[in-house]
Amino acid sequence: MKLKFLLFSVLVANFIHAQKKQQADVIVTNATIYTVNRNFDKAEAFAVAEGKIIEIGTSAAIQKKYTSPNIINAKNKFVYPGFYDAHAHFYSYGMNLQTVDLRGTKSFEEVIEKVIAFQKEKNLPYIQGRGWDQNDWAVKEFPTKDALDKLFPNTPVAITRIDGHALLANSKALQLAGITPKTKIEGGQIELKNGQLTGILIDNPMELVYSSIPKPSKQTQVNALKAAEKVMFDYGLTTINEAGLERETIDLIDSLQQENQLDINIYAMVMASKENVDHYTQLGTYRTDKINVRSFKFMGDGALGSRGACLHKAYSDKPKHFGALLSPIKDIRQIAQQIADSDYQMNTHAIGDSTNTVLLKIYKDVLAGKPDRRWKIEHAQIMQEQDFEYFKLGIIPSVQPTHATSDMYWAADRVGKERIKNAYAYKKMLSKAGLIALGTDFPIEEVNPMYTFYAAVARKDLKNYPEGGFLPENALTREETLKGMTIWAAYSNFEENEKGSLEVGKWADFIIFDTDIMTMDIDGVPYVKPANTFVKGKQVK
Repeated sequence: MKLKFLLFSVLVANFIHAQKKQQADVIVTNATIYTVNRNFDKAEAFAVAEGKIIEIGTSAAIQKKYTSPNIINAKNKFVYPGFYDAHAHFYSYGMNLQTVDLRGTKSFEEVIEKVIAFQKEKNLPYIQGRGWDQNDWAVKEFPTKDALDKLFPNTPVAITRIDGHALLANSKALQLAGITPKTKIEGGQIELKNGQLTGILIDNPMELVYSSIPKPSKQTQVNALKAAEKVMFDYGLTTINEAGLERETIDLIDSLQQENQLDINIYAMVMASKENVDHYTQLGTYRTDKINVRSFKFMGDGALGSRGACLHKAYSDKPKHFGALLSPIKDIRQIAQQIADSDYQMNTHAIGDSTNTVLLKIYKDVLAGKPDRRWKIEHAQIMQEQDFEYFKLGIIPSVQPTHATSDMYWAADRVGKERIKNAYAYKKMLSKAGLIALGTDFPIEEVNPMYTFYAAVARKDLKNYPEGGFLPENALTREETLKGMTIWAAYSNFEENEKGSLEVGKWADFIIFDTDIMTMDIDGVPYVKPANTFVKGKQVK
């Protein structure tokens, strides 16, 4: 009888104790957690309720205080805040999954083979593709449309260079776009040879082709966004800075998120056309738990690979060619002033040193007396020594480490031995700005954020080249790199109080790795992937 009473008492005590525990939706225990808080502290466990972290600490303390139907025993695995990609093209990536992938092609002949195979399978009325790079070919020259004209005389073909700043169109596509040898457009180039179109368009003229392509159906767009999201979660990316969207795409993403068809967080940069700037500055900033619309993406110049980047002095490998700004300076200043007079942020694509000088000066002028605006220079690839000082003014460099390791084979040819010393200078930027936001610019580069981490720290490509790293004095430490992919990217978006680190009150966006990227052999980092990804406490991988 006494034994039964004792057992009953134990059960009652356990029940009462359990009742005293607070209910959590998710509990993570027995982990090495990189919180990425102010002190870069580590922890063992945390509890999540309603998508947010409610407490973080030791496994014993969390389990004593909380109970949950979903307890994740991490078994000594490694937990990091969900990764940001601070500059990417999420929608374009999804849409590109519906087109021919030309990345990694080693010759124009291989490009043609892929286009033929794609069209044989799809039989589309308009062939699109992206990813070719003549710098990877034996003959490092722009191709011409001749082969595409012979193969597809009645089907328009438009295939975009990997950087998105040049494309090759066949005669049918040029005809639909209304492009002739007499067509003139500022801010780019329509290439001619012996007075005839070669099919190569650089920067602004490309829009004539894009605007003539039949618009995709809504279902195609939805499928593209969902396909892109799956790839993001596979790699542990939970927030994407979408670098250039139109109004209708923003509205579509927002509607899918509100219908719980998309869980990915989007920081939307609106393309800075006059119409868009007028509309959104009058509307004001817009924000939900999943989308943040408070910035404009402005295009300063083209790309270095296609020699569209605007330089102070001529290209080292093309005398008398300087590249070009895509807009007159007075127009850039006018739109910057309009944005400065609103609550919006301006994020400008600036590759060449001349473009960086122009934009940084304009930023300084229009932001005078307007503290904490966090305007960004996207890419900031080639800089003049004196221009690094502008980053002390609260201007944020937003860079892509894999650009350095992709471009390193030919970048010095473009700018010469002296200018290359201030190219891809991430450490120098960080020393002036105090923070740096890291991304990939996918689909120009690969999505994988571990490539970003490796390129930032090792300054090497996946072939472990070059020994010692490319311009290694501008490598980042692992801690700096992780911050650039999390809390600093969040700060650059005005999101540091909600995301970017694992702290009480923030969204439970986190990833679990089997290995520790902070201590493992750096050469192994590109080959690890997260075991699990969570967004707002919901497991999405």
